[in-house]
Amino acid sequence: MLSRRHLLTLAGVGVLAAGCGPDRRPTLERIRANRTVRVGVANEEPFGYLDQYGNLAGESPAVARAVLAGLGVDTLEAVQRPFGHLIDALLAGTFDIVTAGMAITPGRCERVAFSRPDFVAPTAFLVLRGNPQRLRTFTDVLRAGVPIAVLDGSIEQEAARTAGIPDTRIKTYDSPAQLYQAVFQGDTPVGALTDISLRNTLGRHPTSPLEVTQAVPPVGRAVSQPAGAFAFRPADTDLVDAFNAGLTALHATGDWLRIVAPFGVTGANLPPTGLATARLCQSG
Repeated sequence: MLSRRHLLTLAGVGVLAAGCGPDRRPTLERIRANRTVRVGVANEEPFGYLDQYGNLAGESPAVARAVLAGLGVDTLEAVQRPFGHLIDALLAGTFDIVTAGMAITPGRCERVAFSRPDFVAPTAFLVLRGNPQRLRTFTDVLRAGVPIAVLDGSIEQEAARTAGIPDTRIKTYDSPAQLYQAVFQGDTPVGALTDISLRNTLGRHPTSPLEVTQAVPPVGRAVSQPAGAFAFRPADTDLVDAFNAGLTALHATGDWLRIVAPFGVTGANLPPTGLATARLCQSG
């Protein structure tokens, strides 16, 4: 017998009432009435994932839970998809919010509406301890002629392509754990991801021969300070506005830091006051 979570994952289109069609109320009205919202995660620790018991966990779901509670929504139901499929699933109606620490980029802004920045986190490299190949930038990887591991659909994949690294040398994975194994096993000498995610992954392997580098300089249209946010369907402007009001309030108090601290996020990751989504969407 399928669990309710599996039914949600397979349905992929809105909640159906017995004998009725899809609920076509505006999203904010619907989730308030039902006190429930479906959210998309990519099983990426520490941003959004299902823990060993199948419970929704991570920085982004924790922040979303606090914001949505203020809107009268007290239940978050998780739908898991590979990171590179999250936007397609959101637009298809599989869930209503992407809670996966997704970075705001101009390309993504053409498809979805982002909240205000939730956090900032630079890209870093995962390499052998001592960084024997001196890989500090995407250009270094290009010049070295070596493959690089990234998450499929990530800003790091975009950065690698922008730097001129051919797709044949960009190895894509669906989770940080897979990326870690690729570098650990020597399939590639370097992996690229946010420093928060890489340090979280490395923390689970205390005797690892790998290390996380300092922040990697951006390339192309990438912003100097990548920012993660929540993604919504473009038509859900009232939901975005209401969500932003709650997120702004969390940032203005100590509540945000208290919520995110268990996931390795610190005050250094708090977005600067002037960092606006509109500017990040137009960067370049």
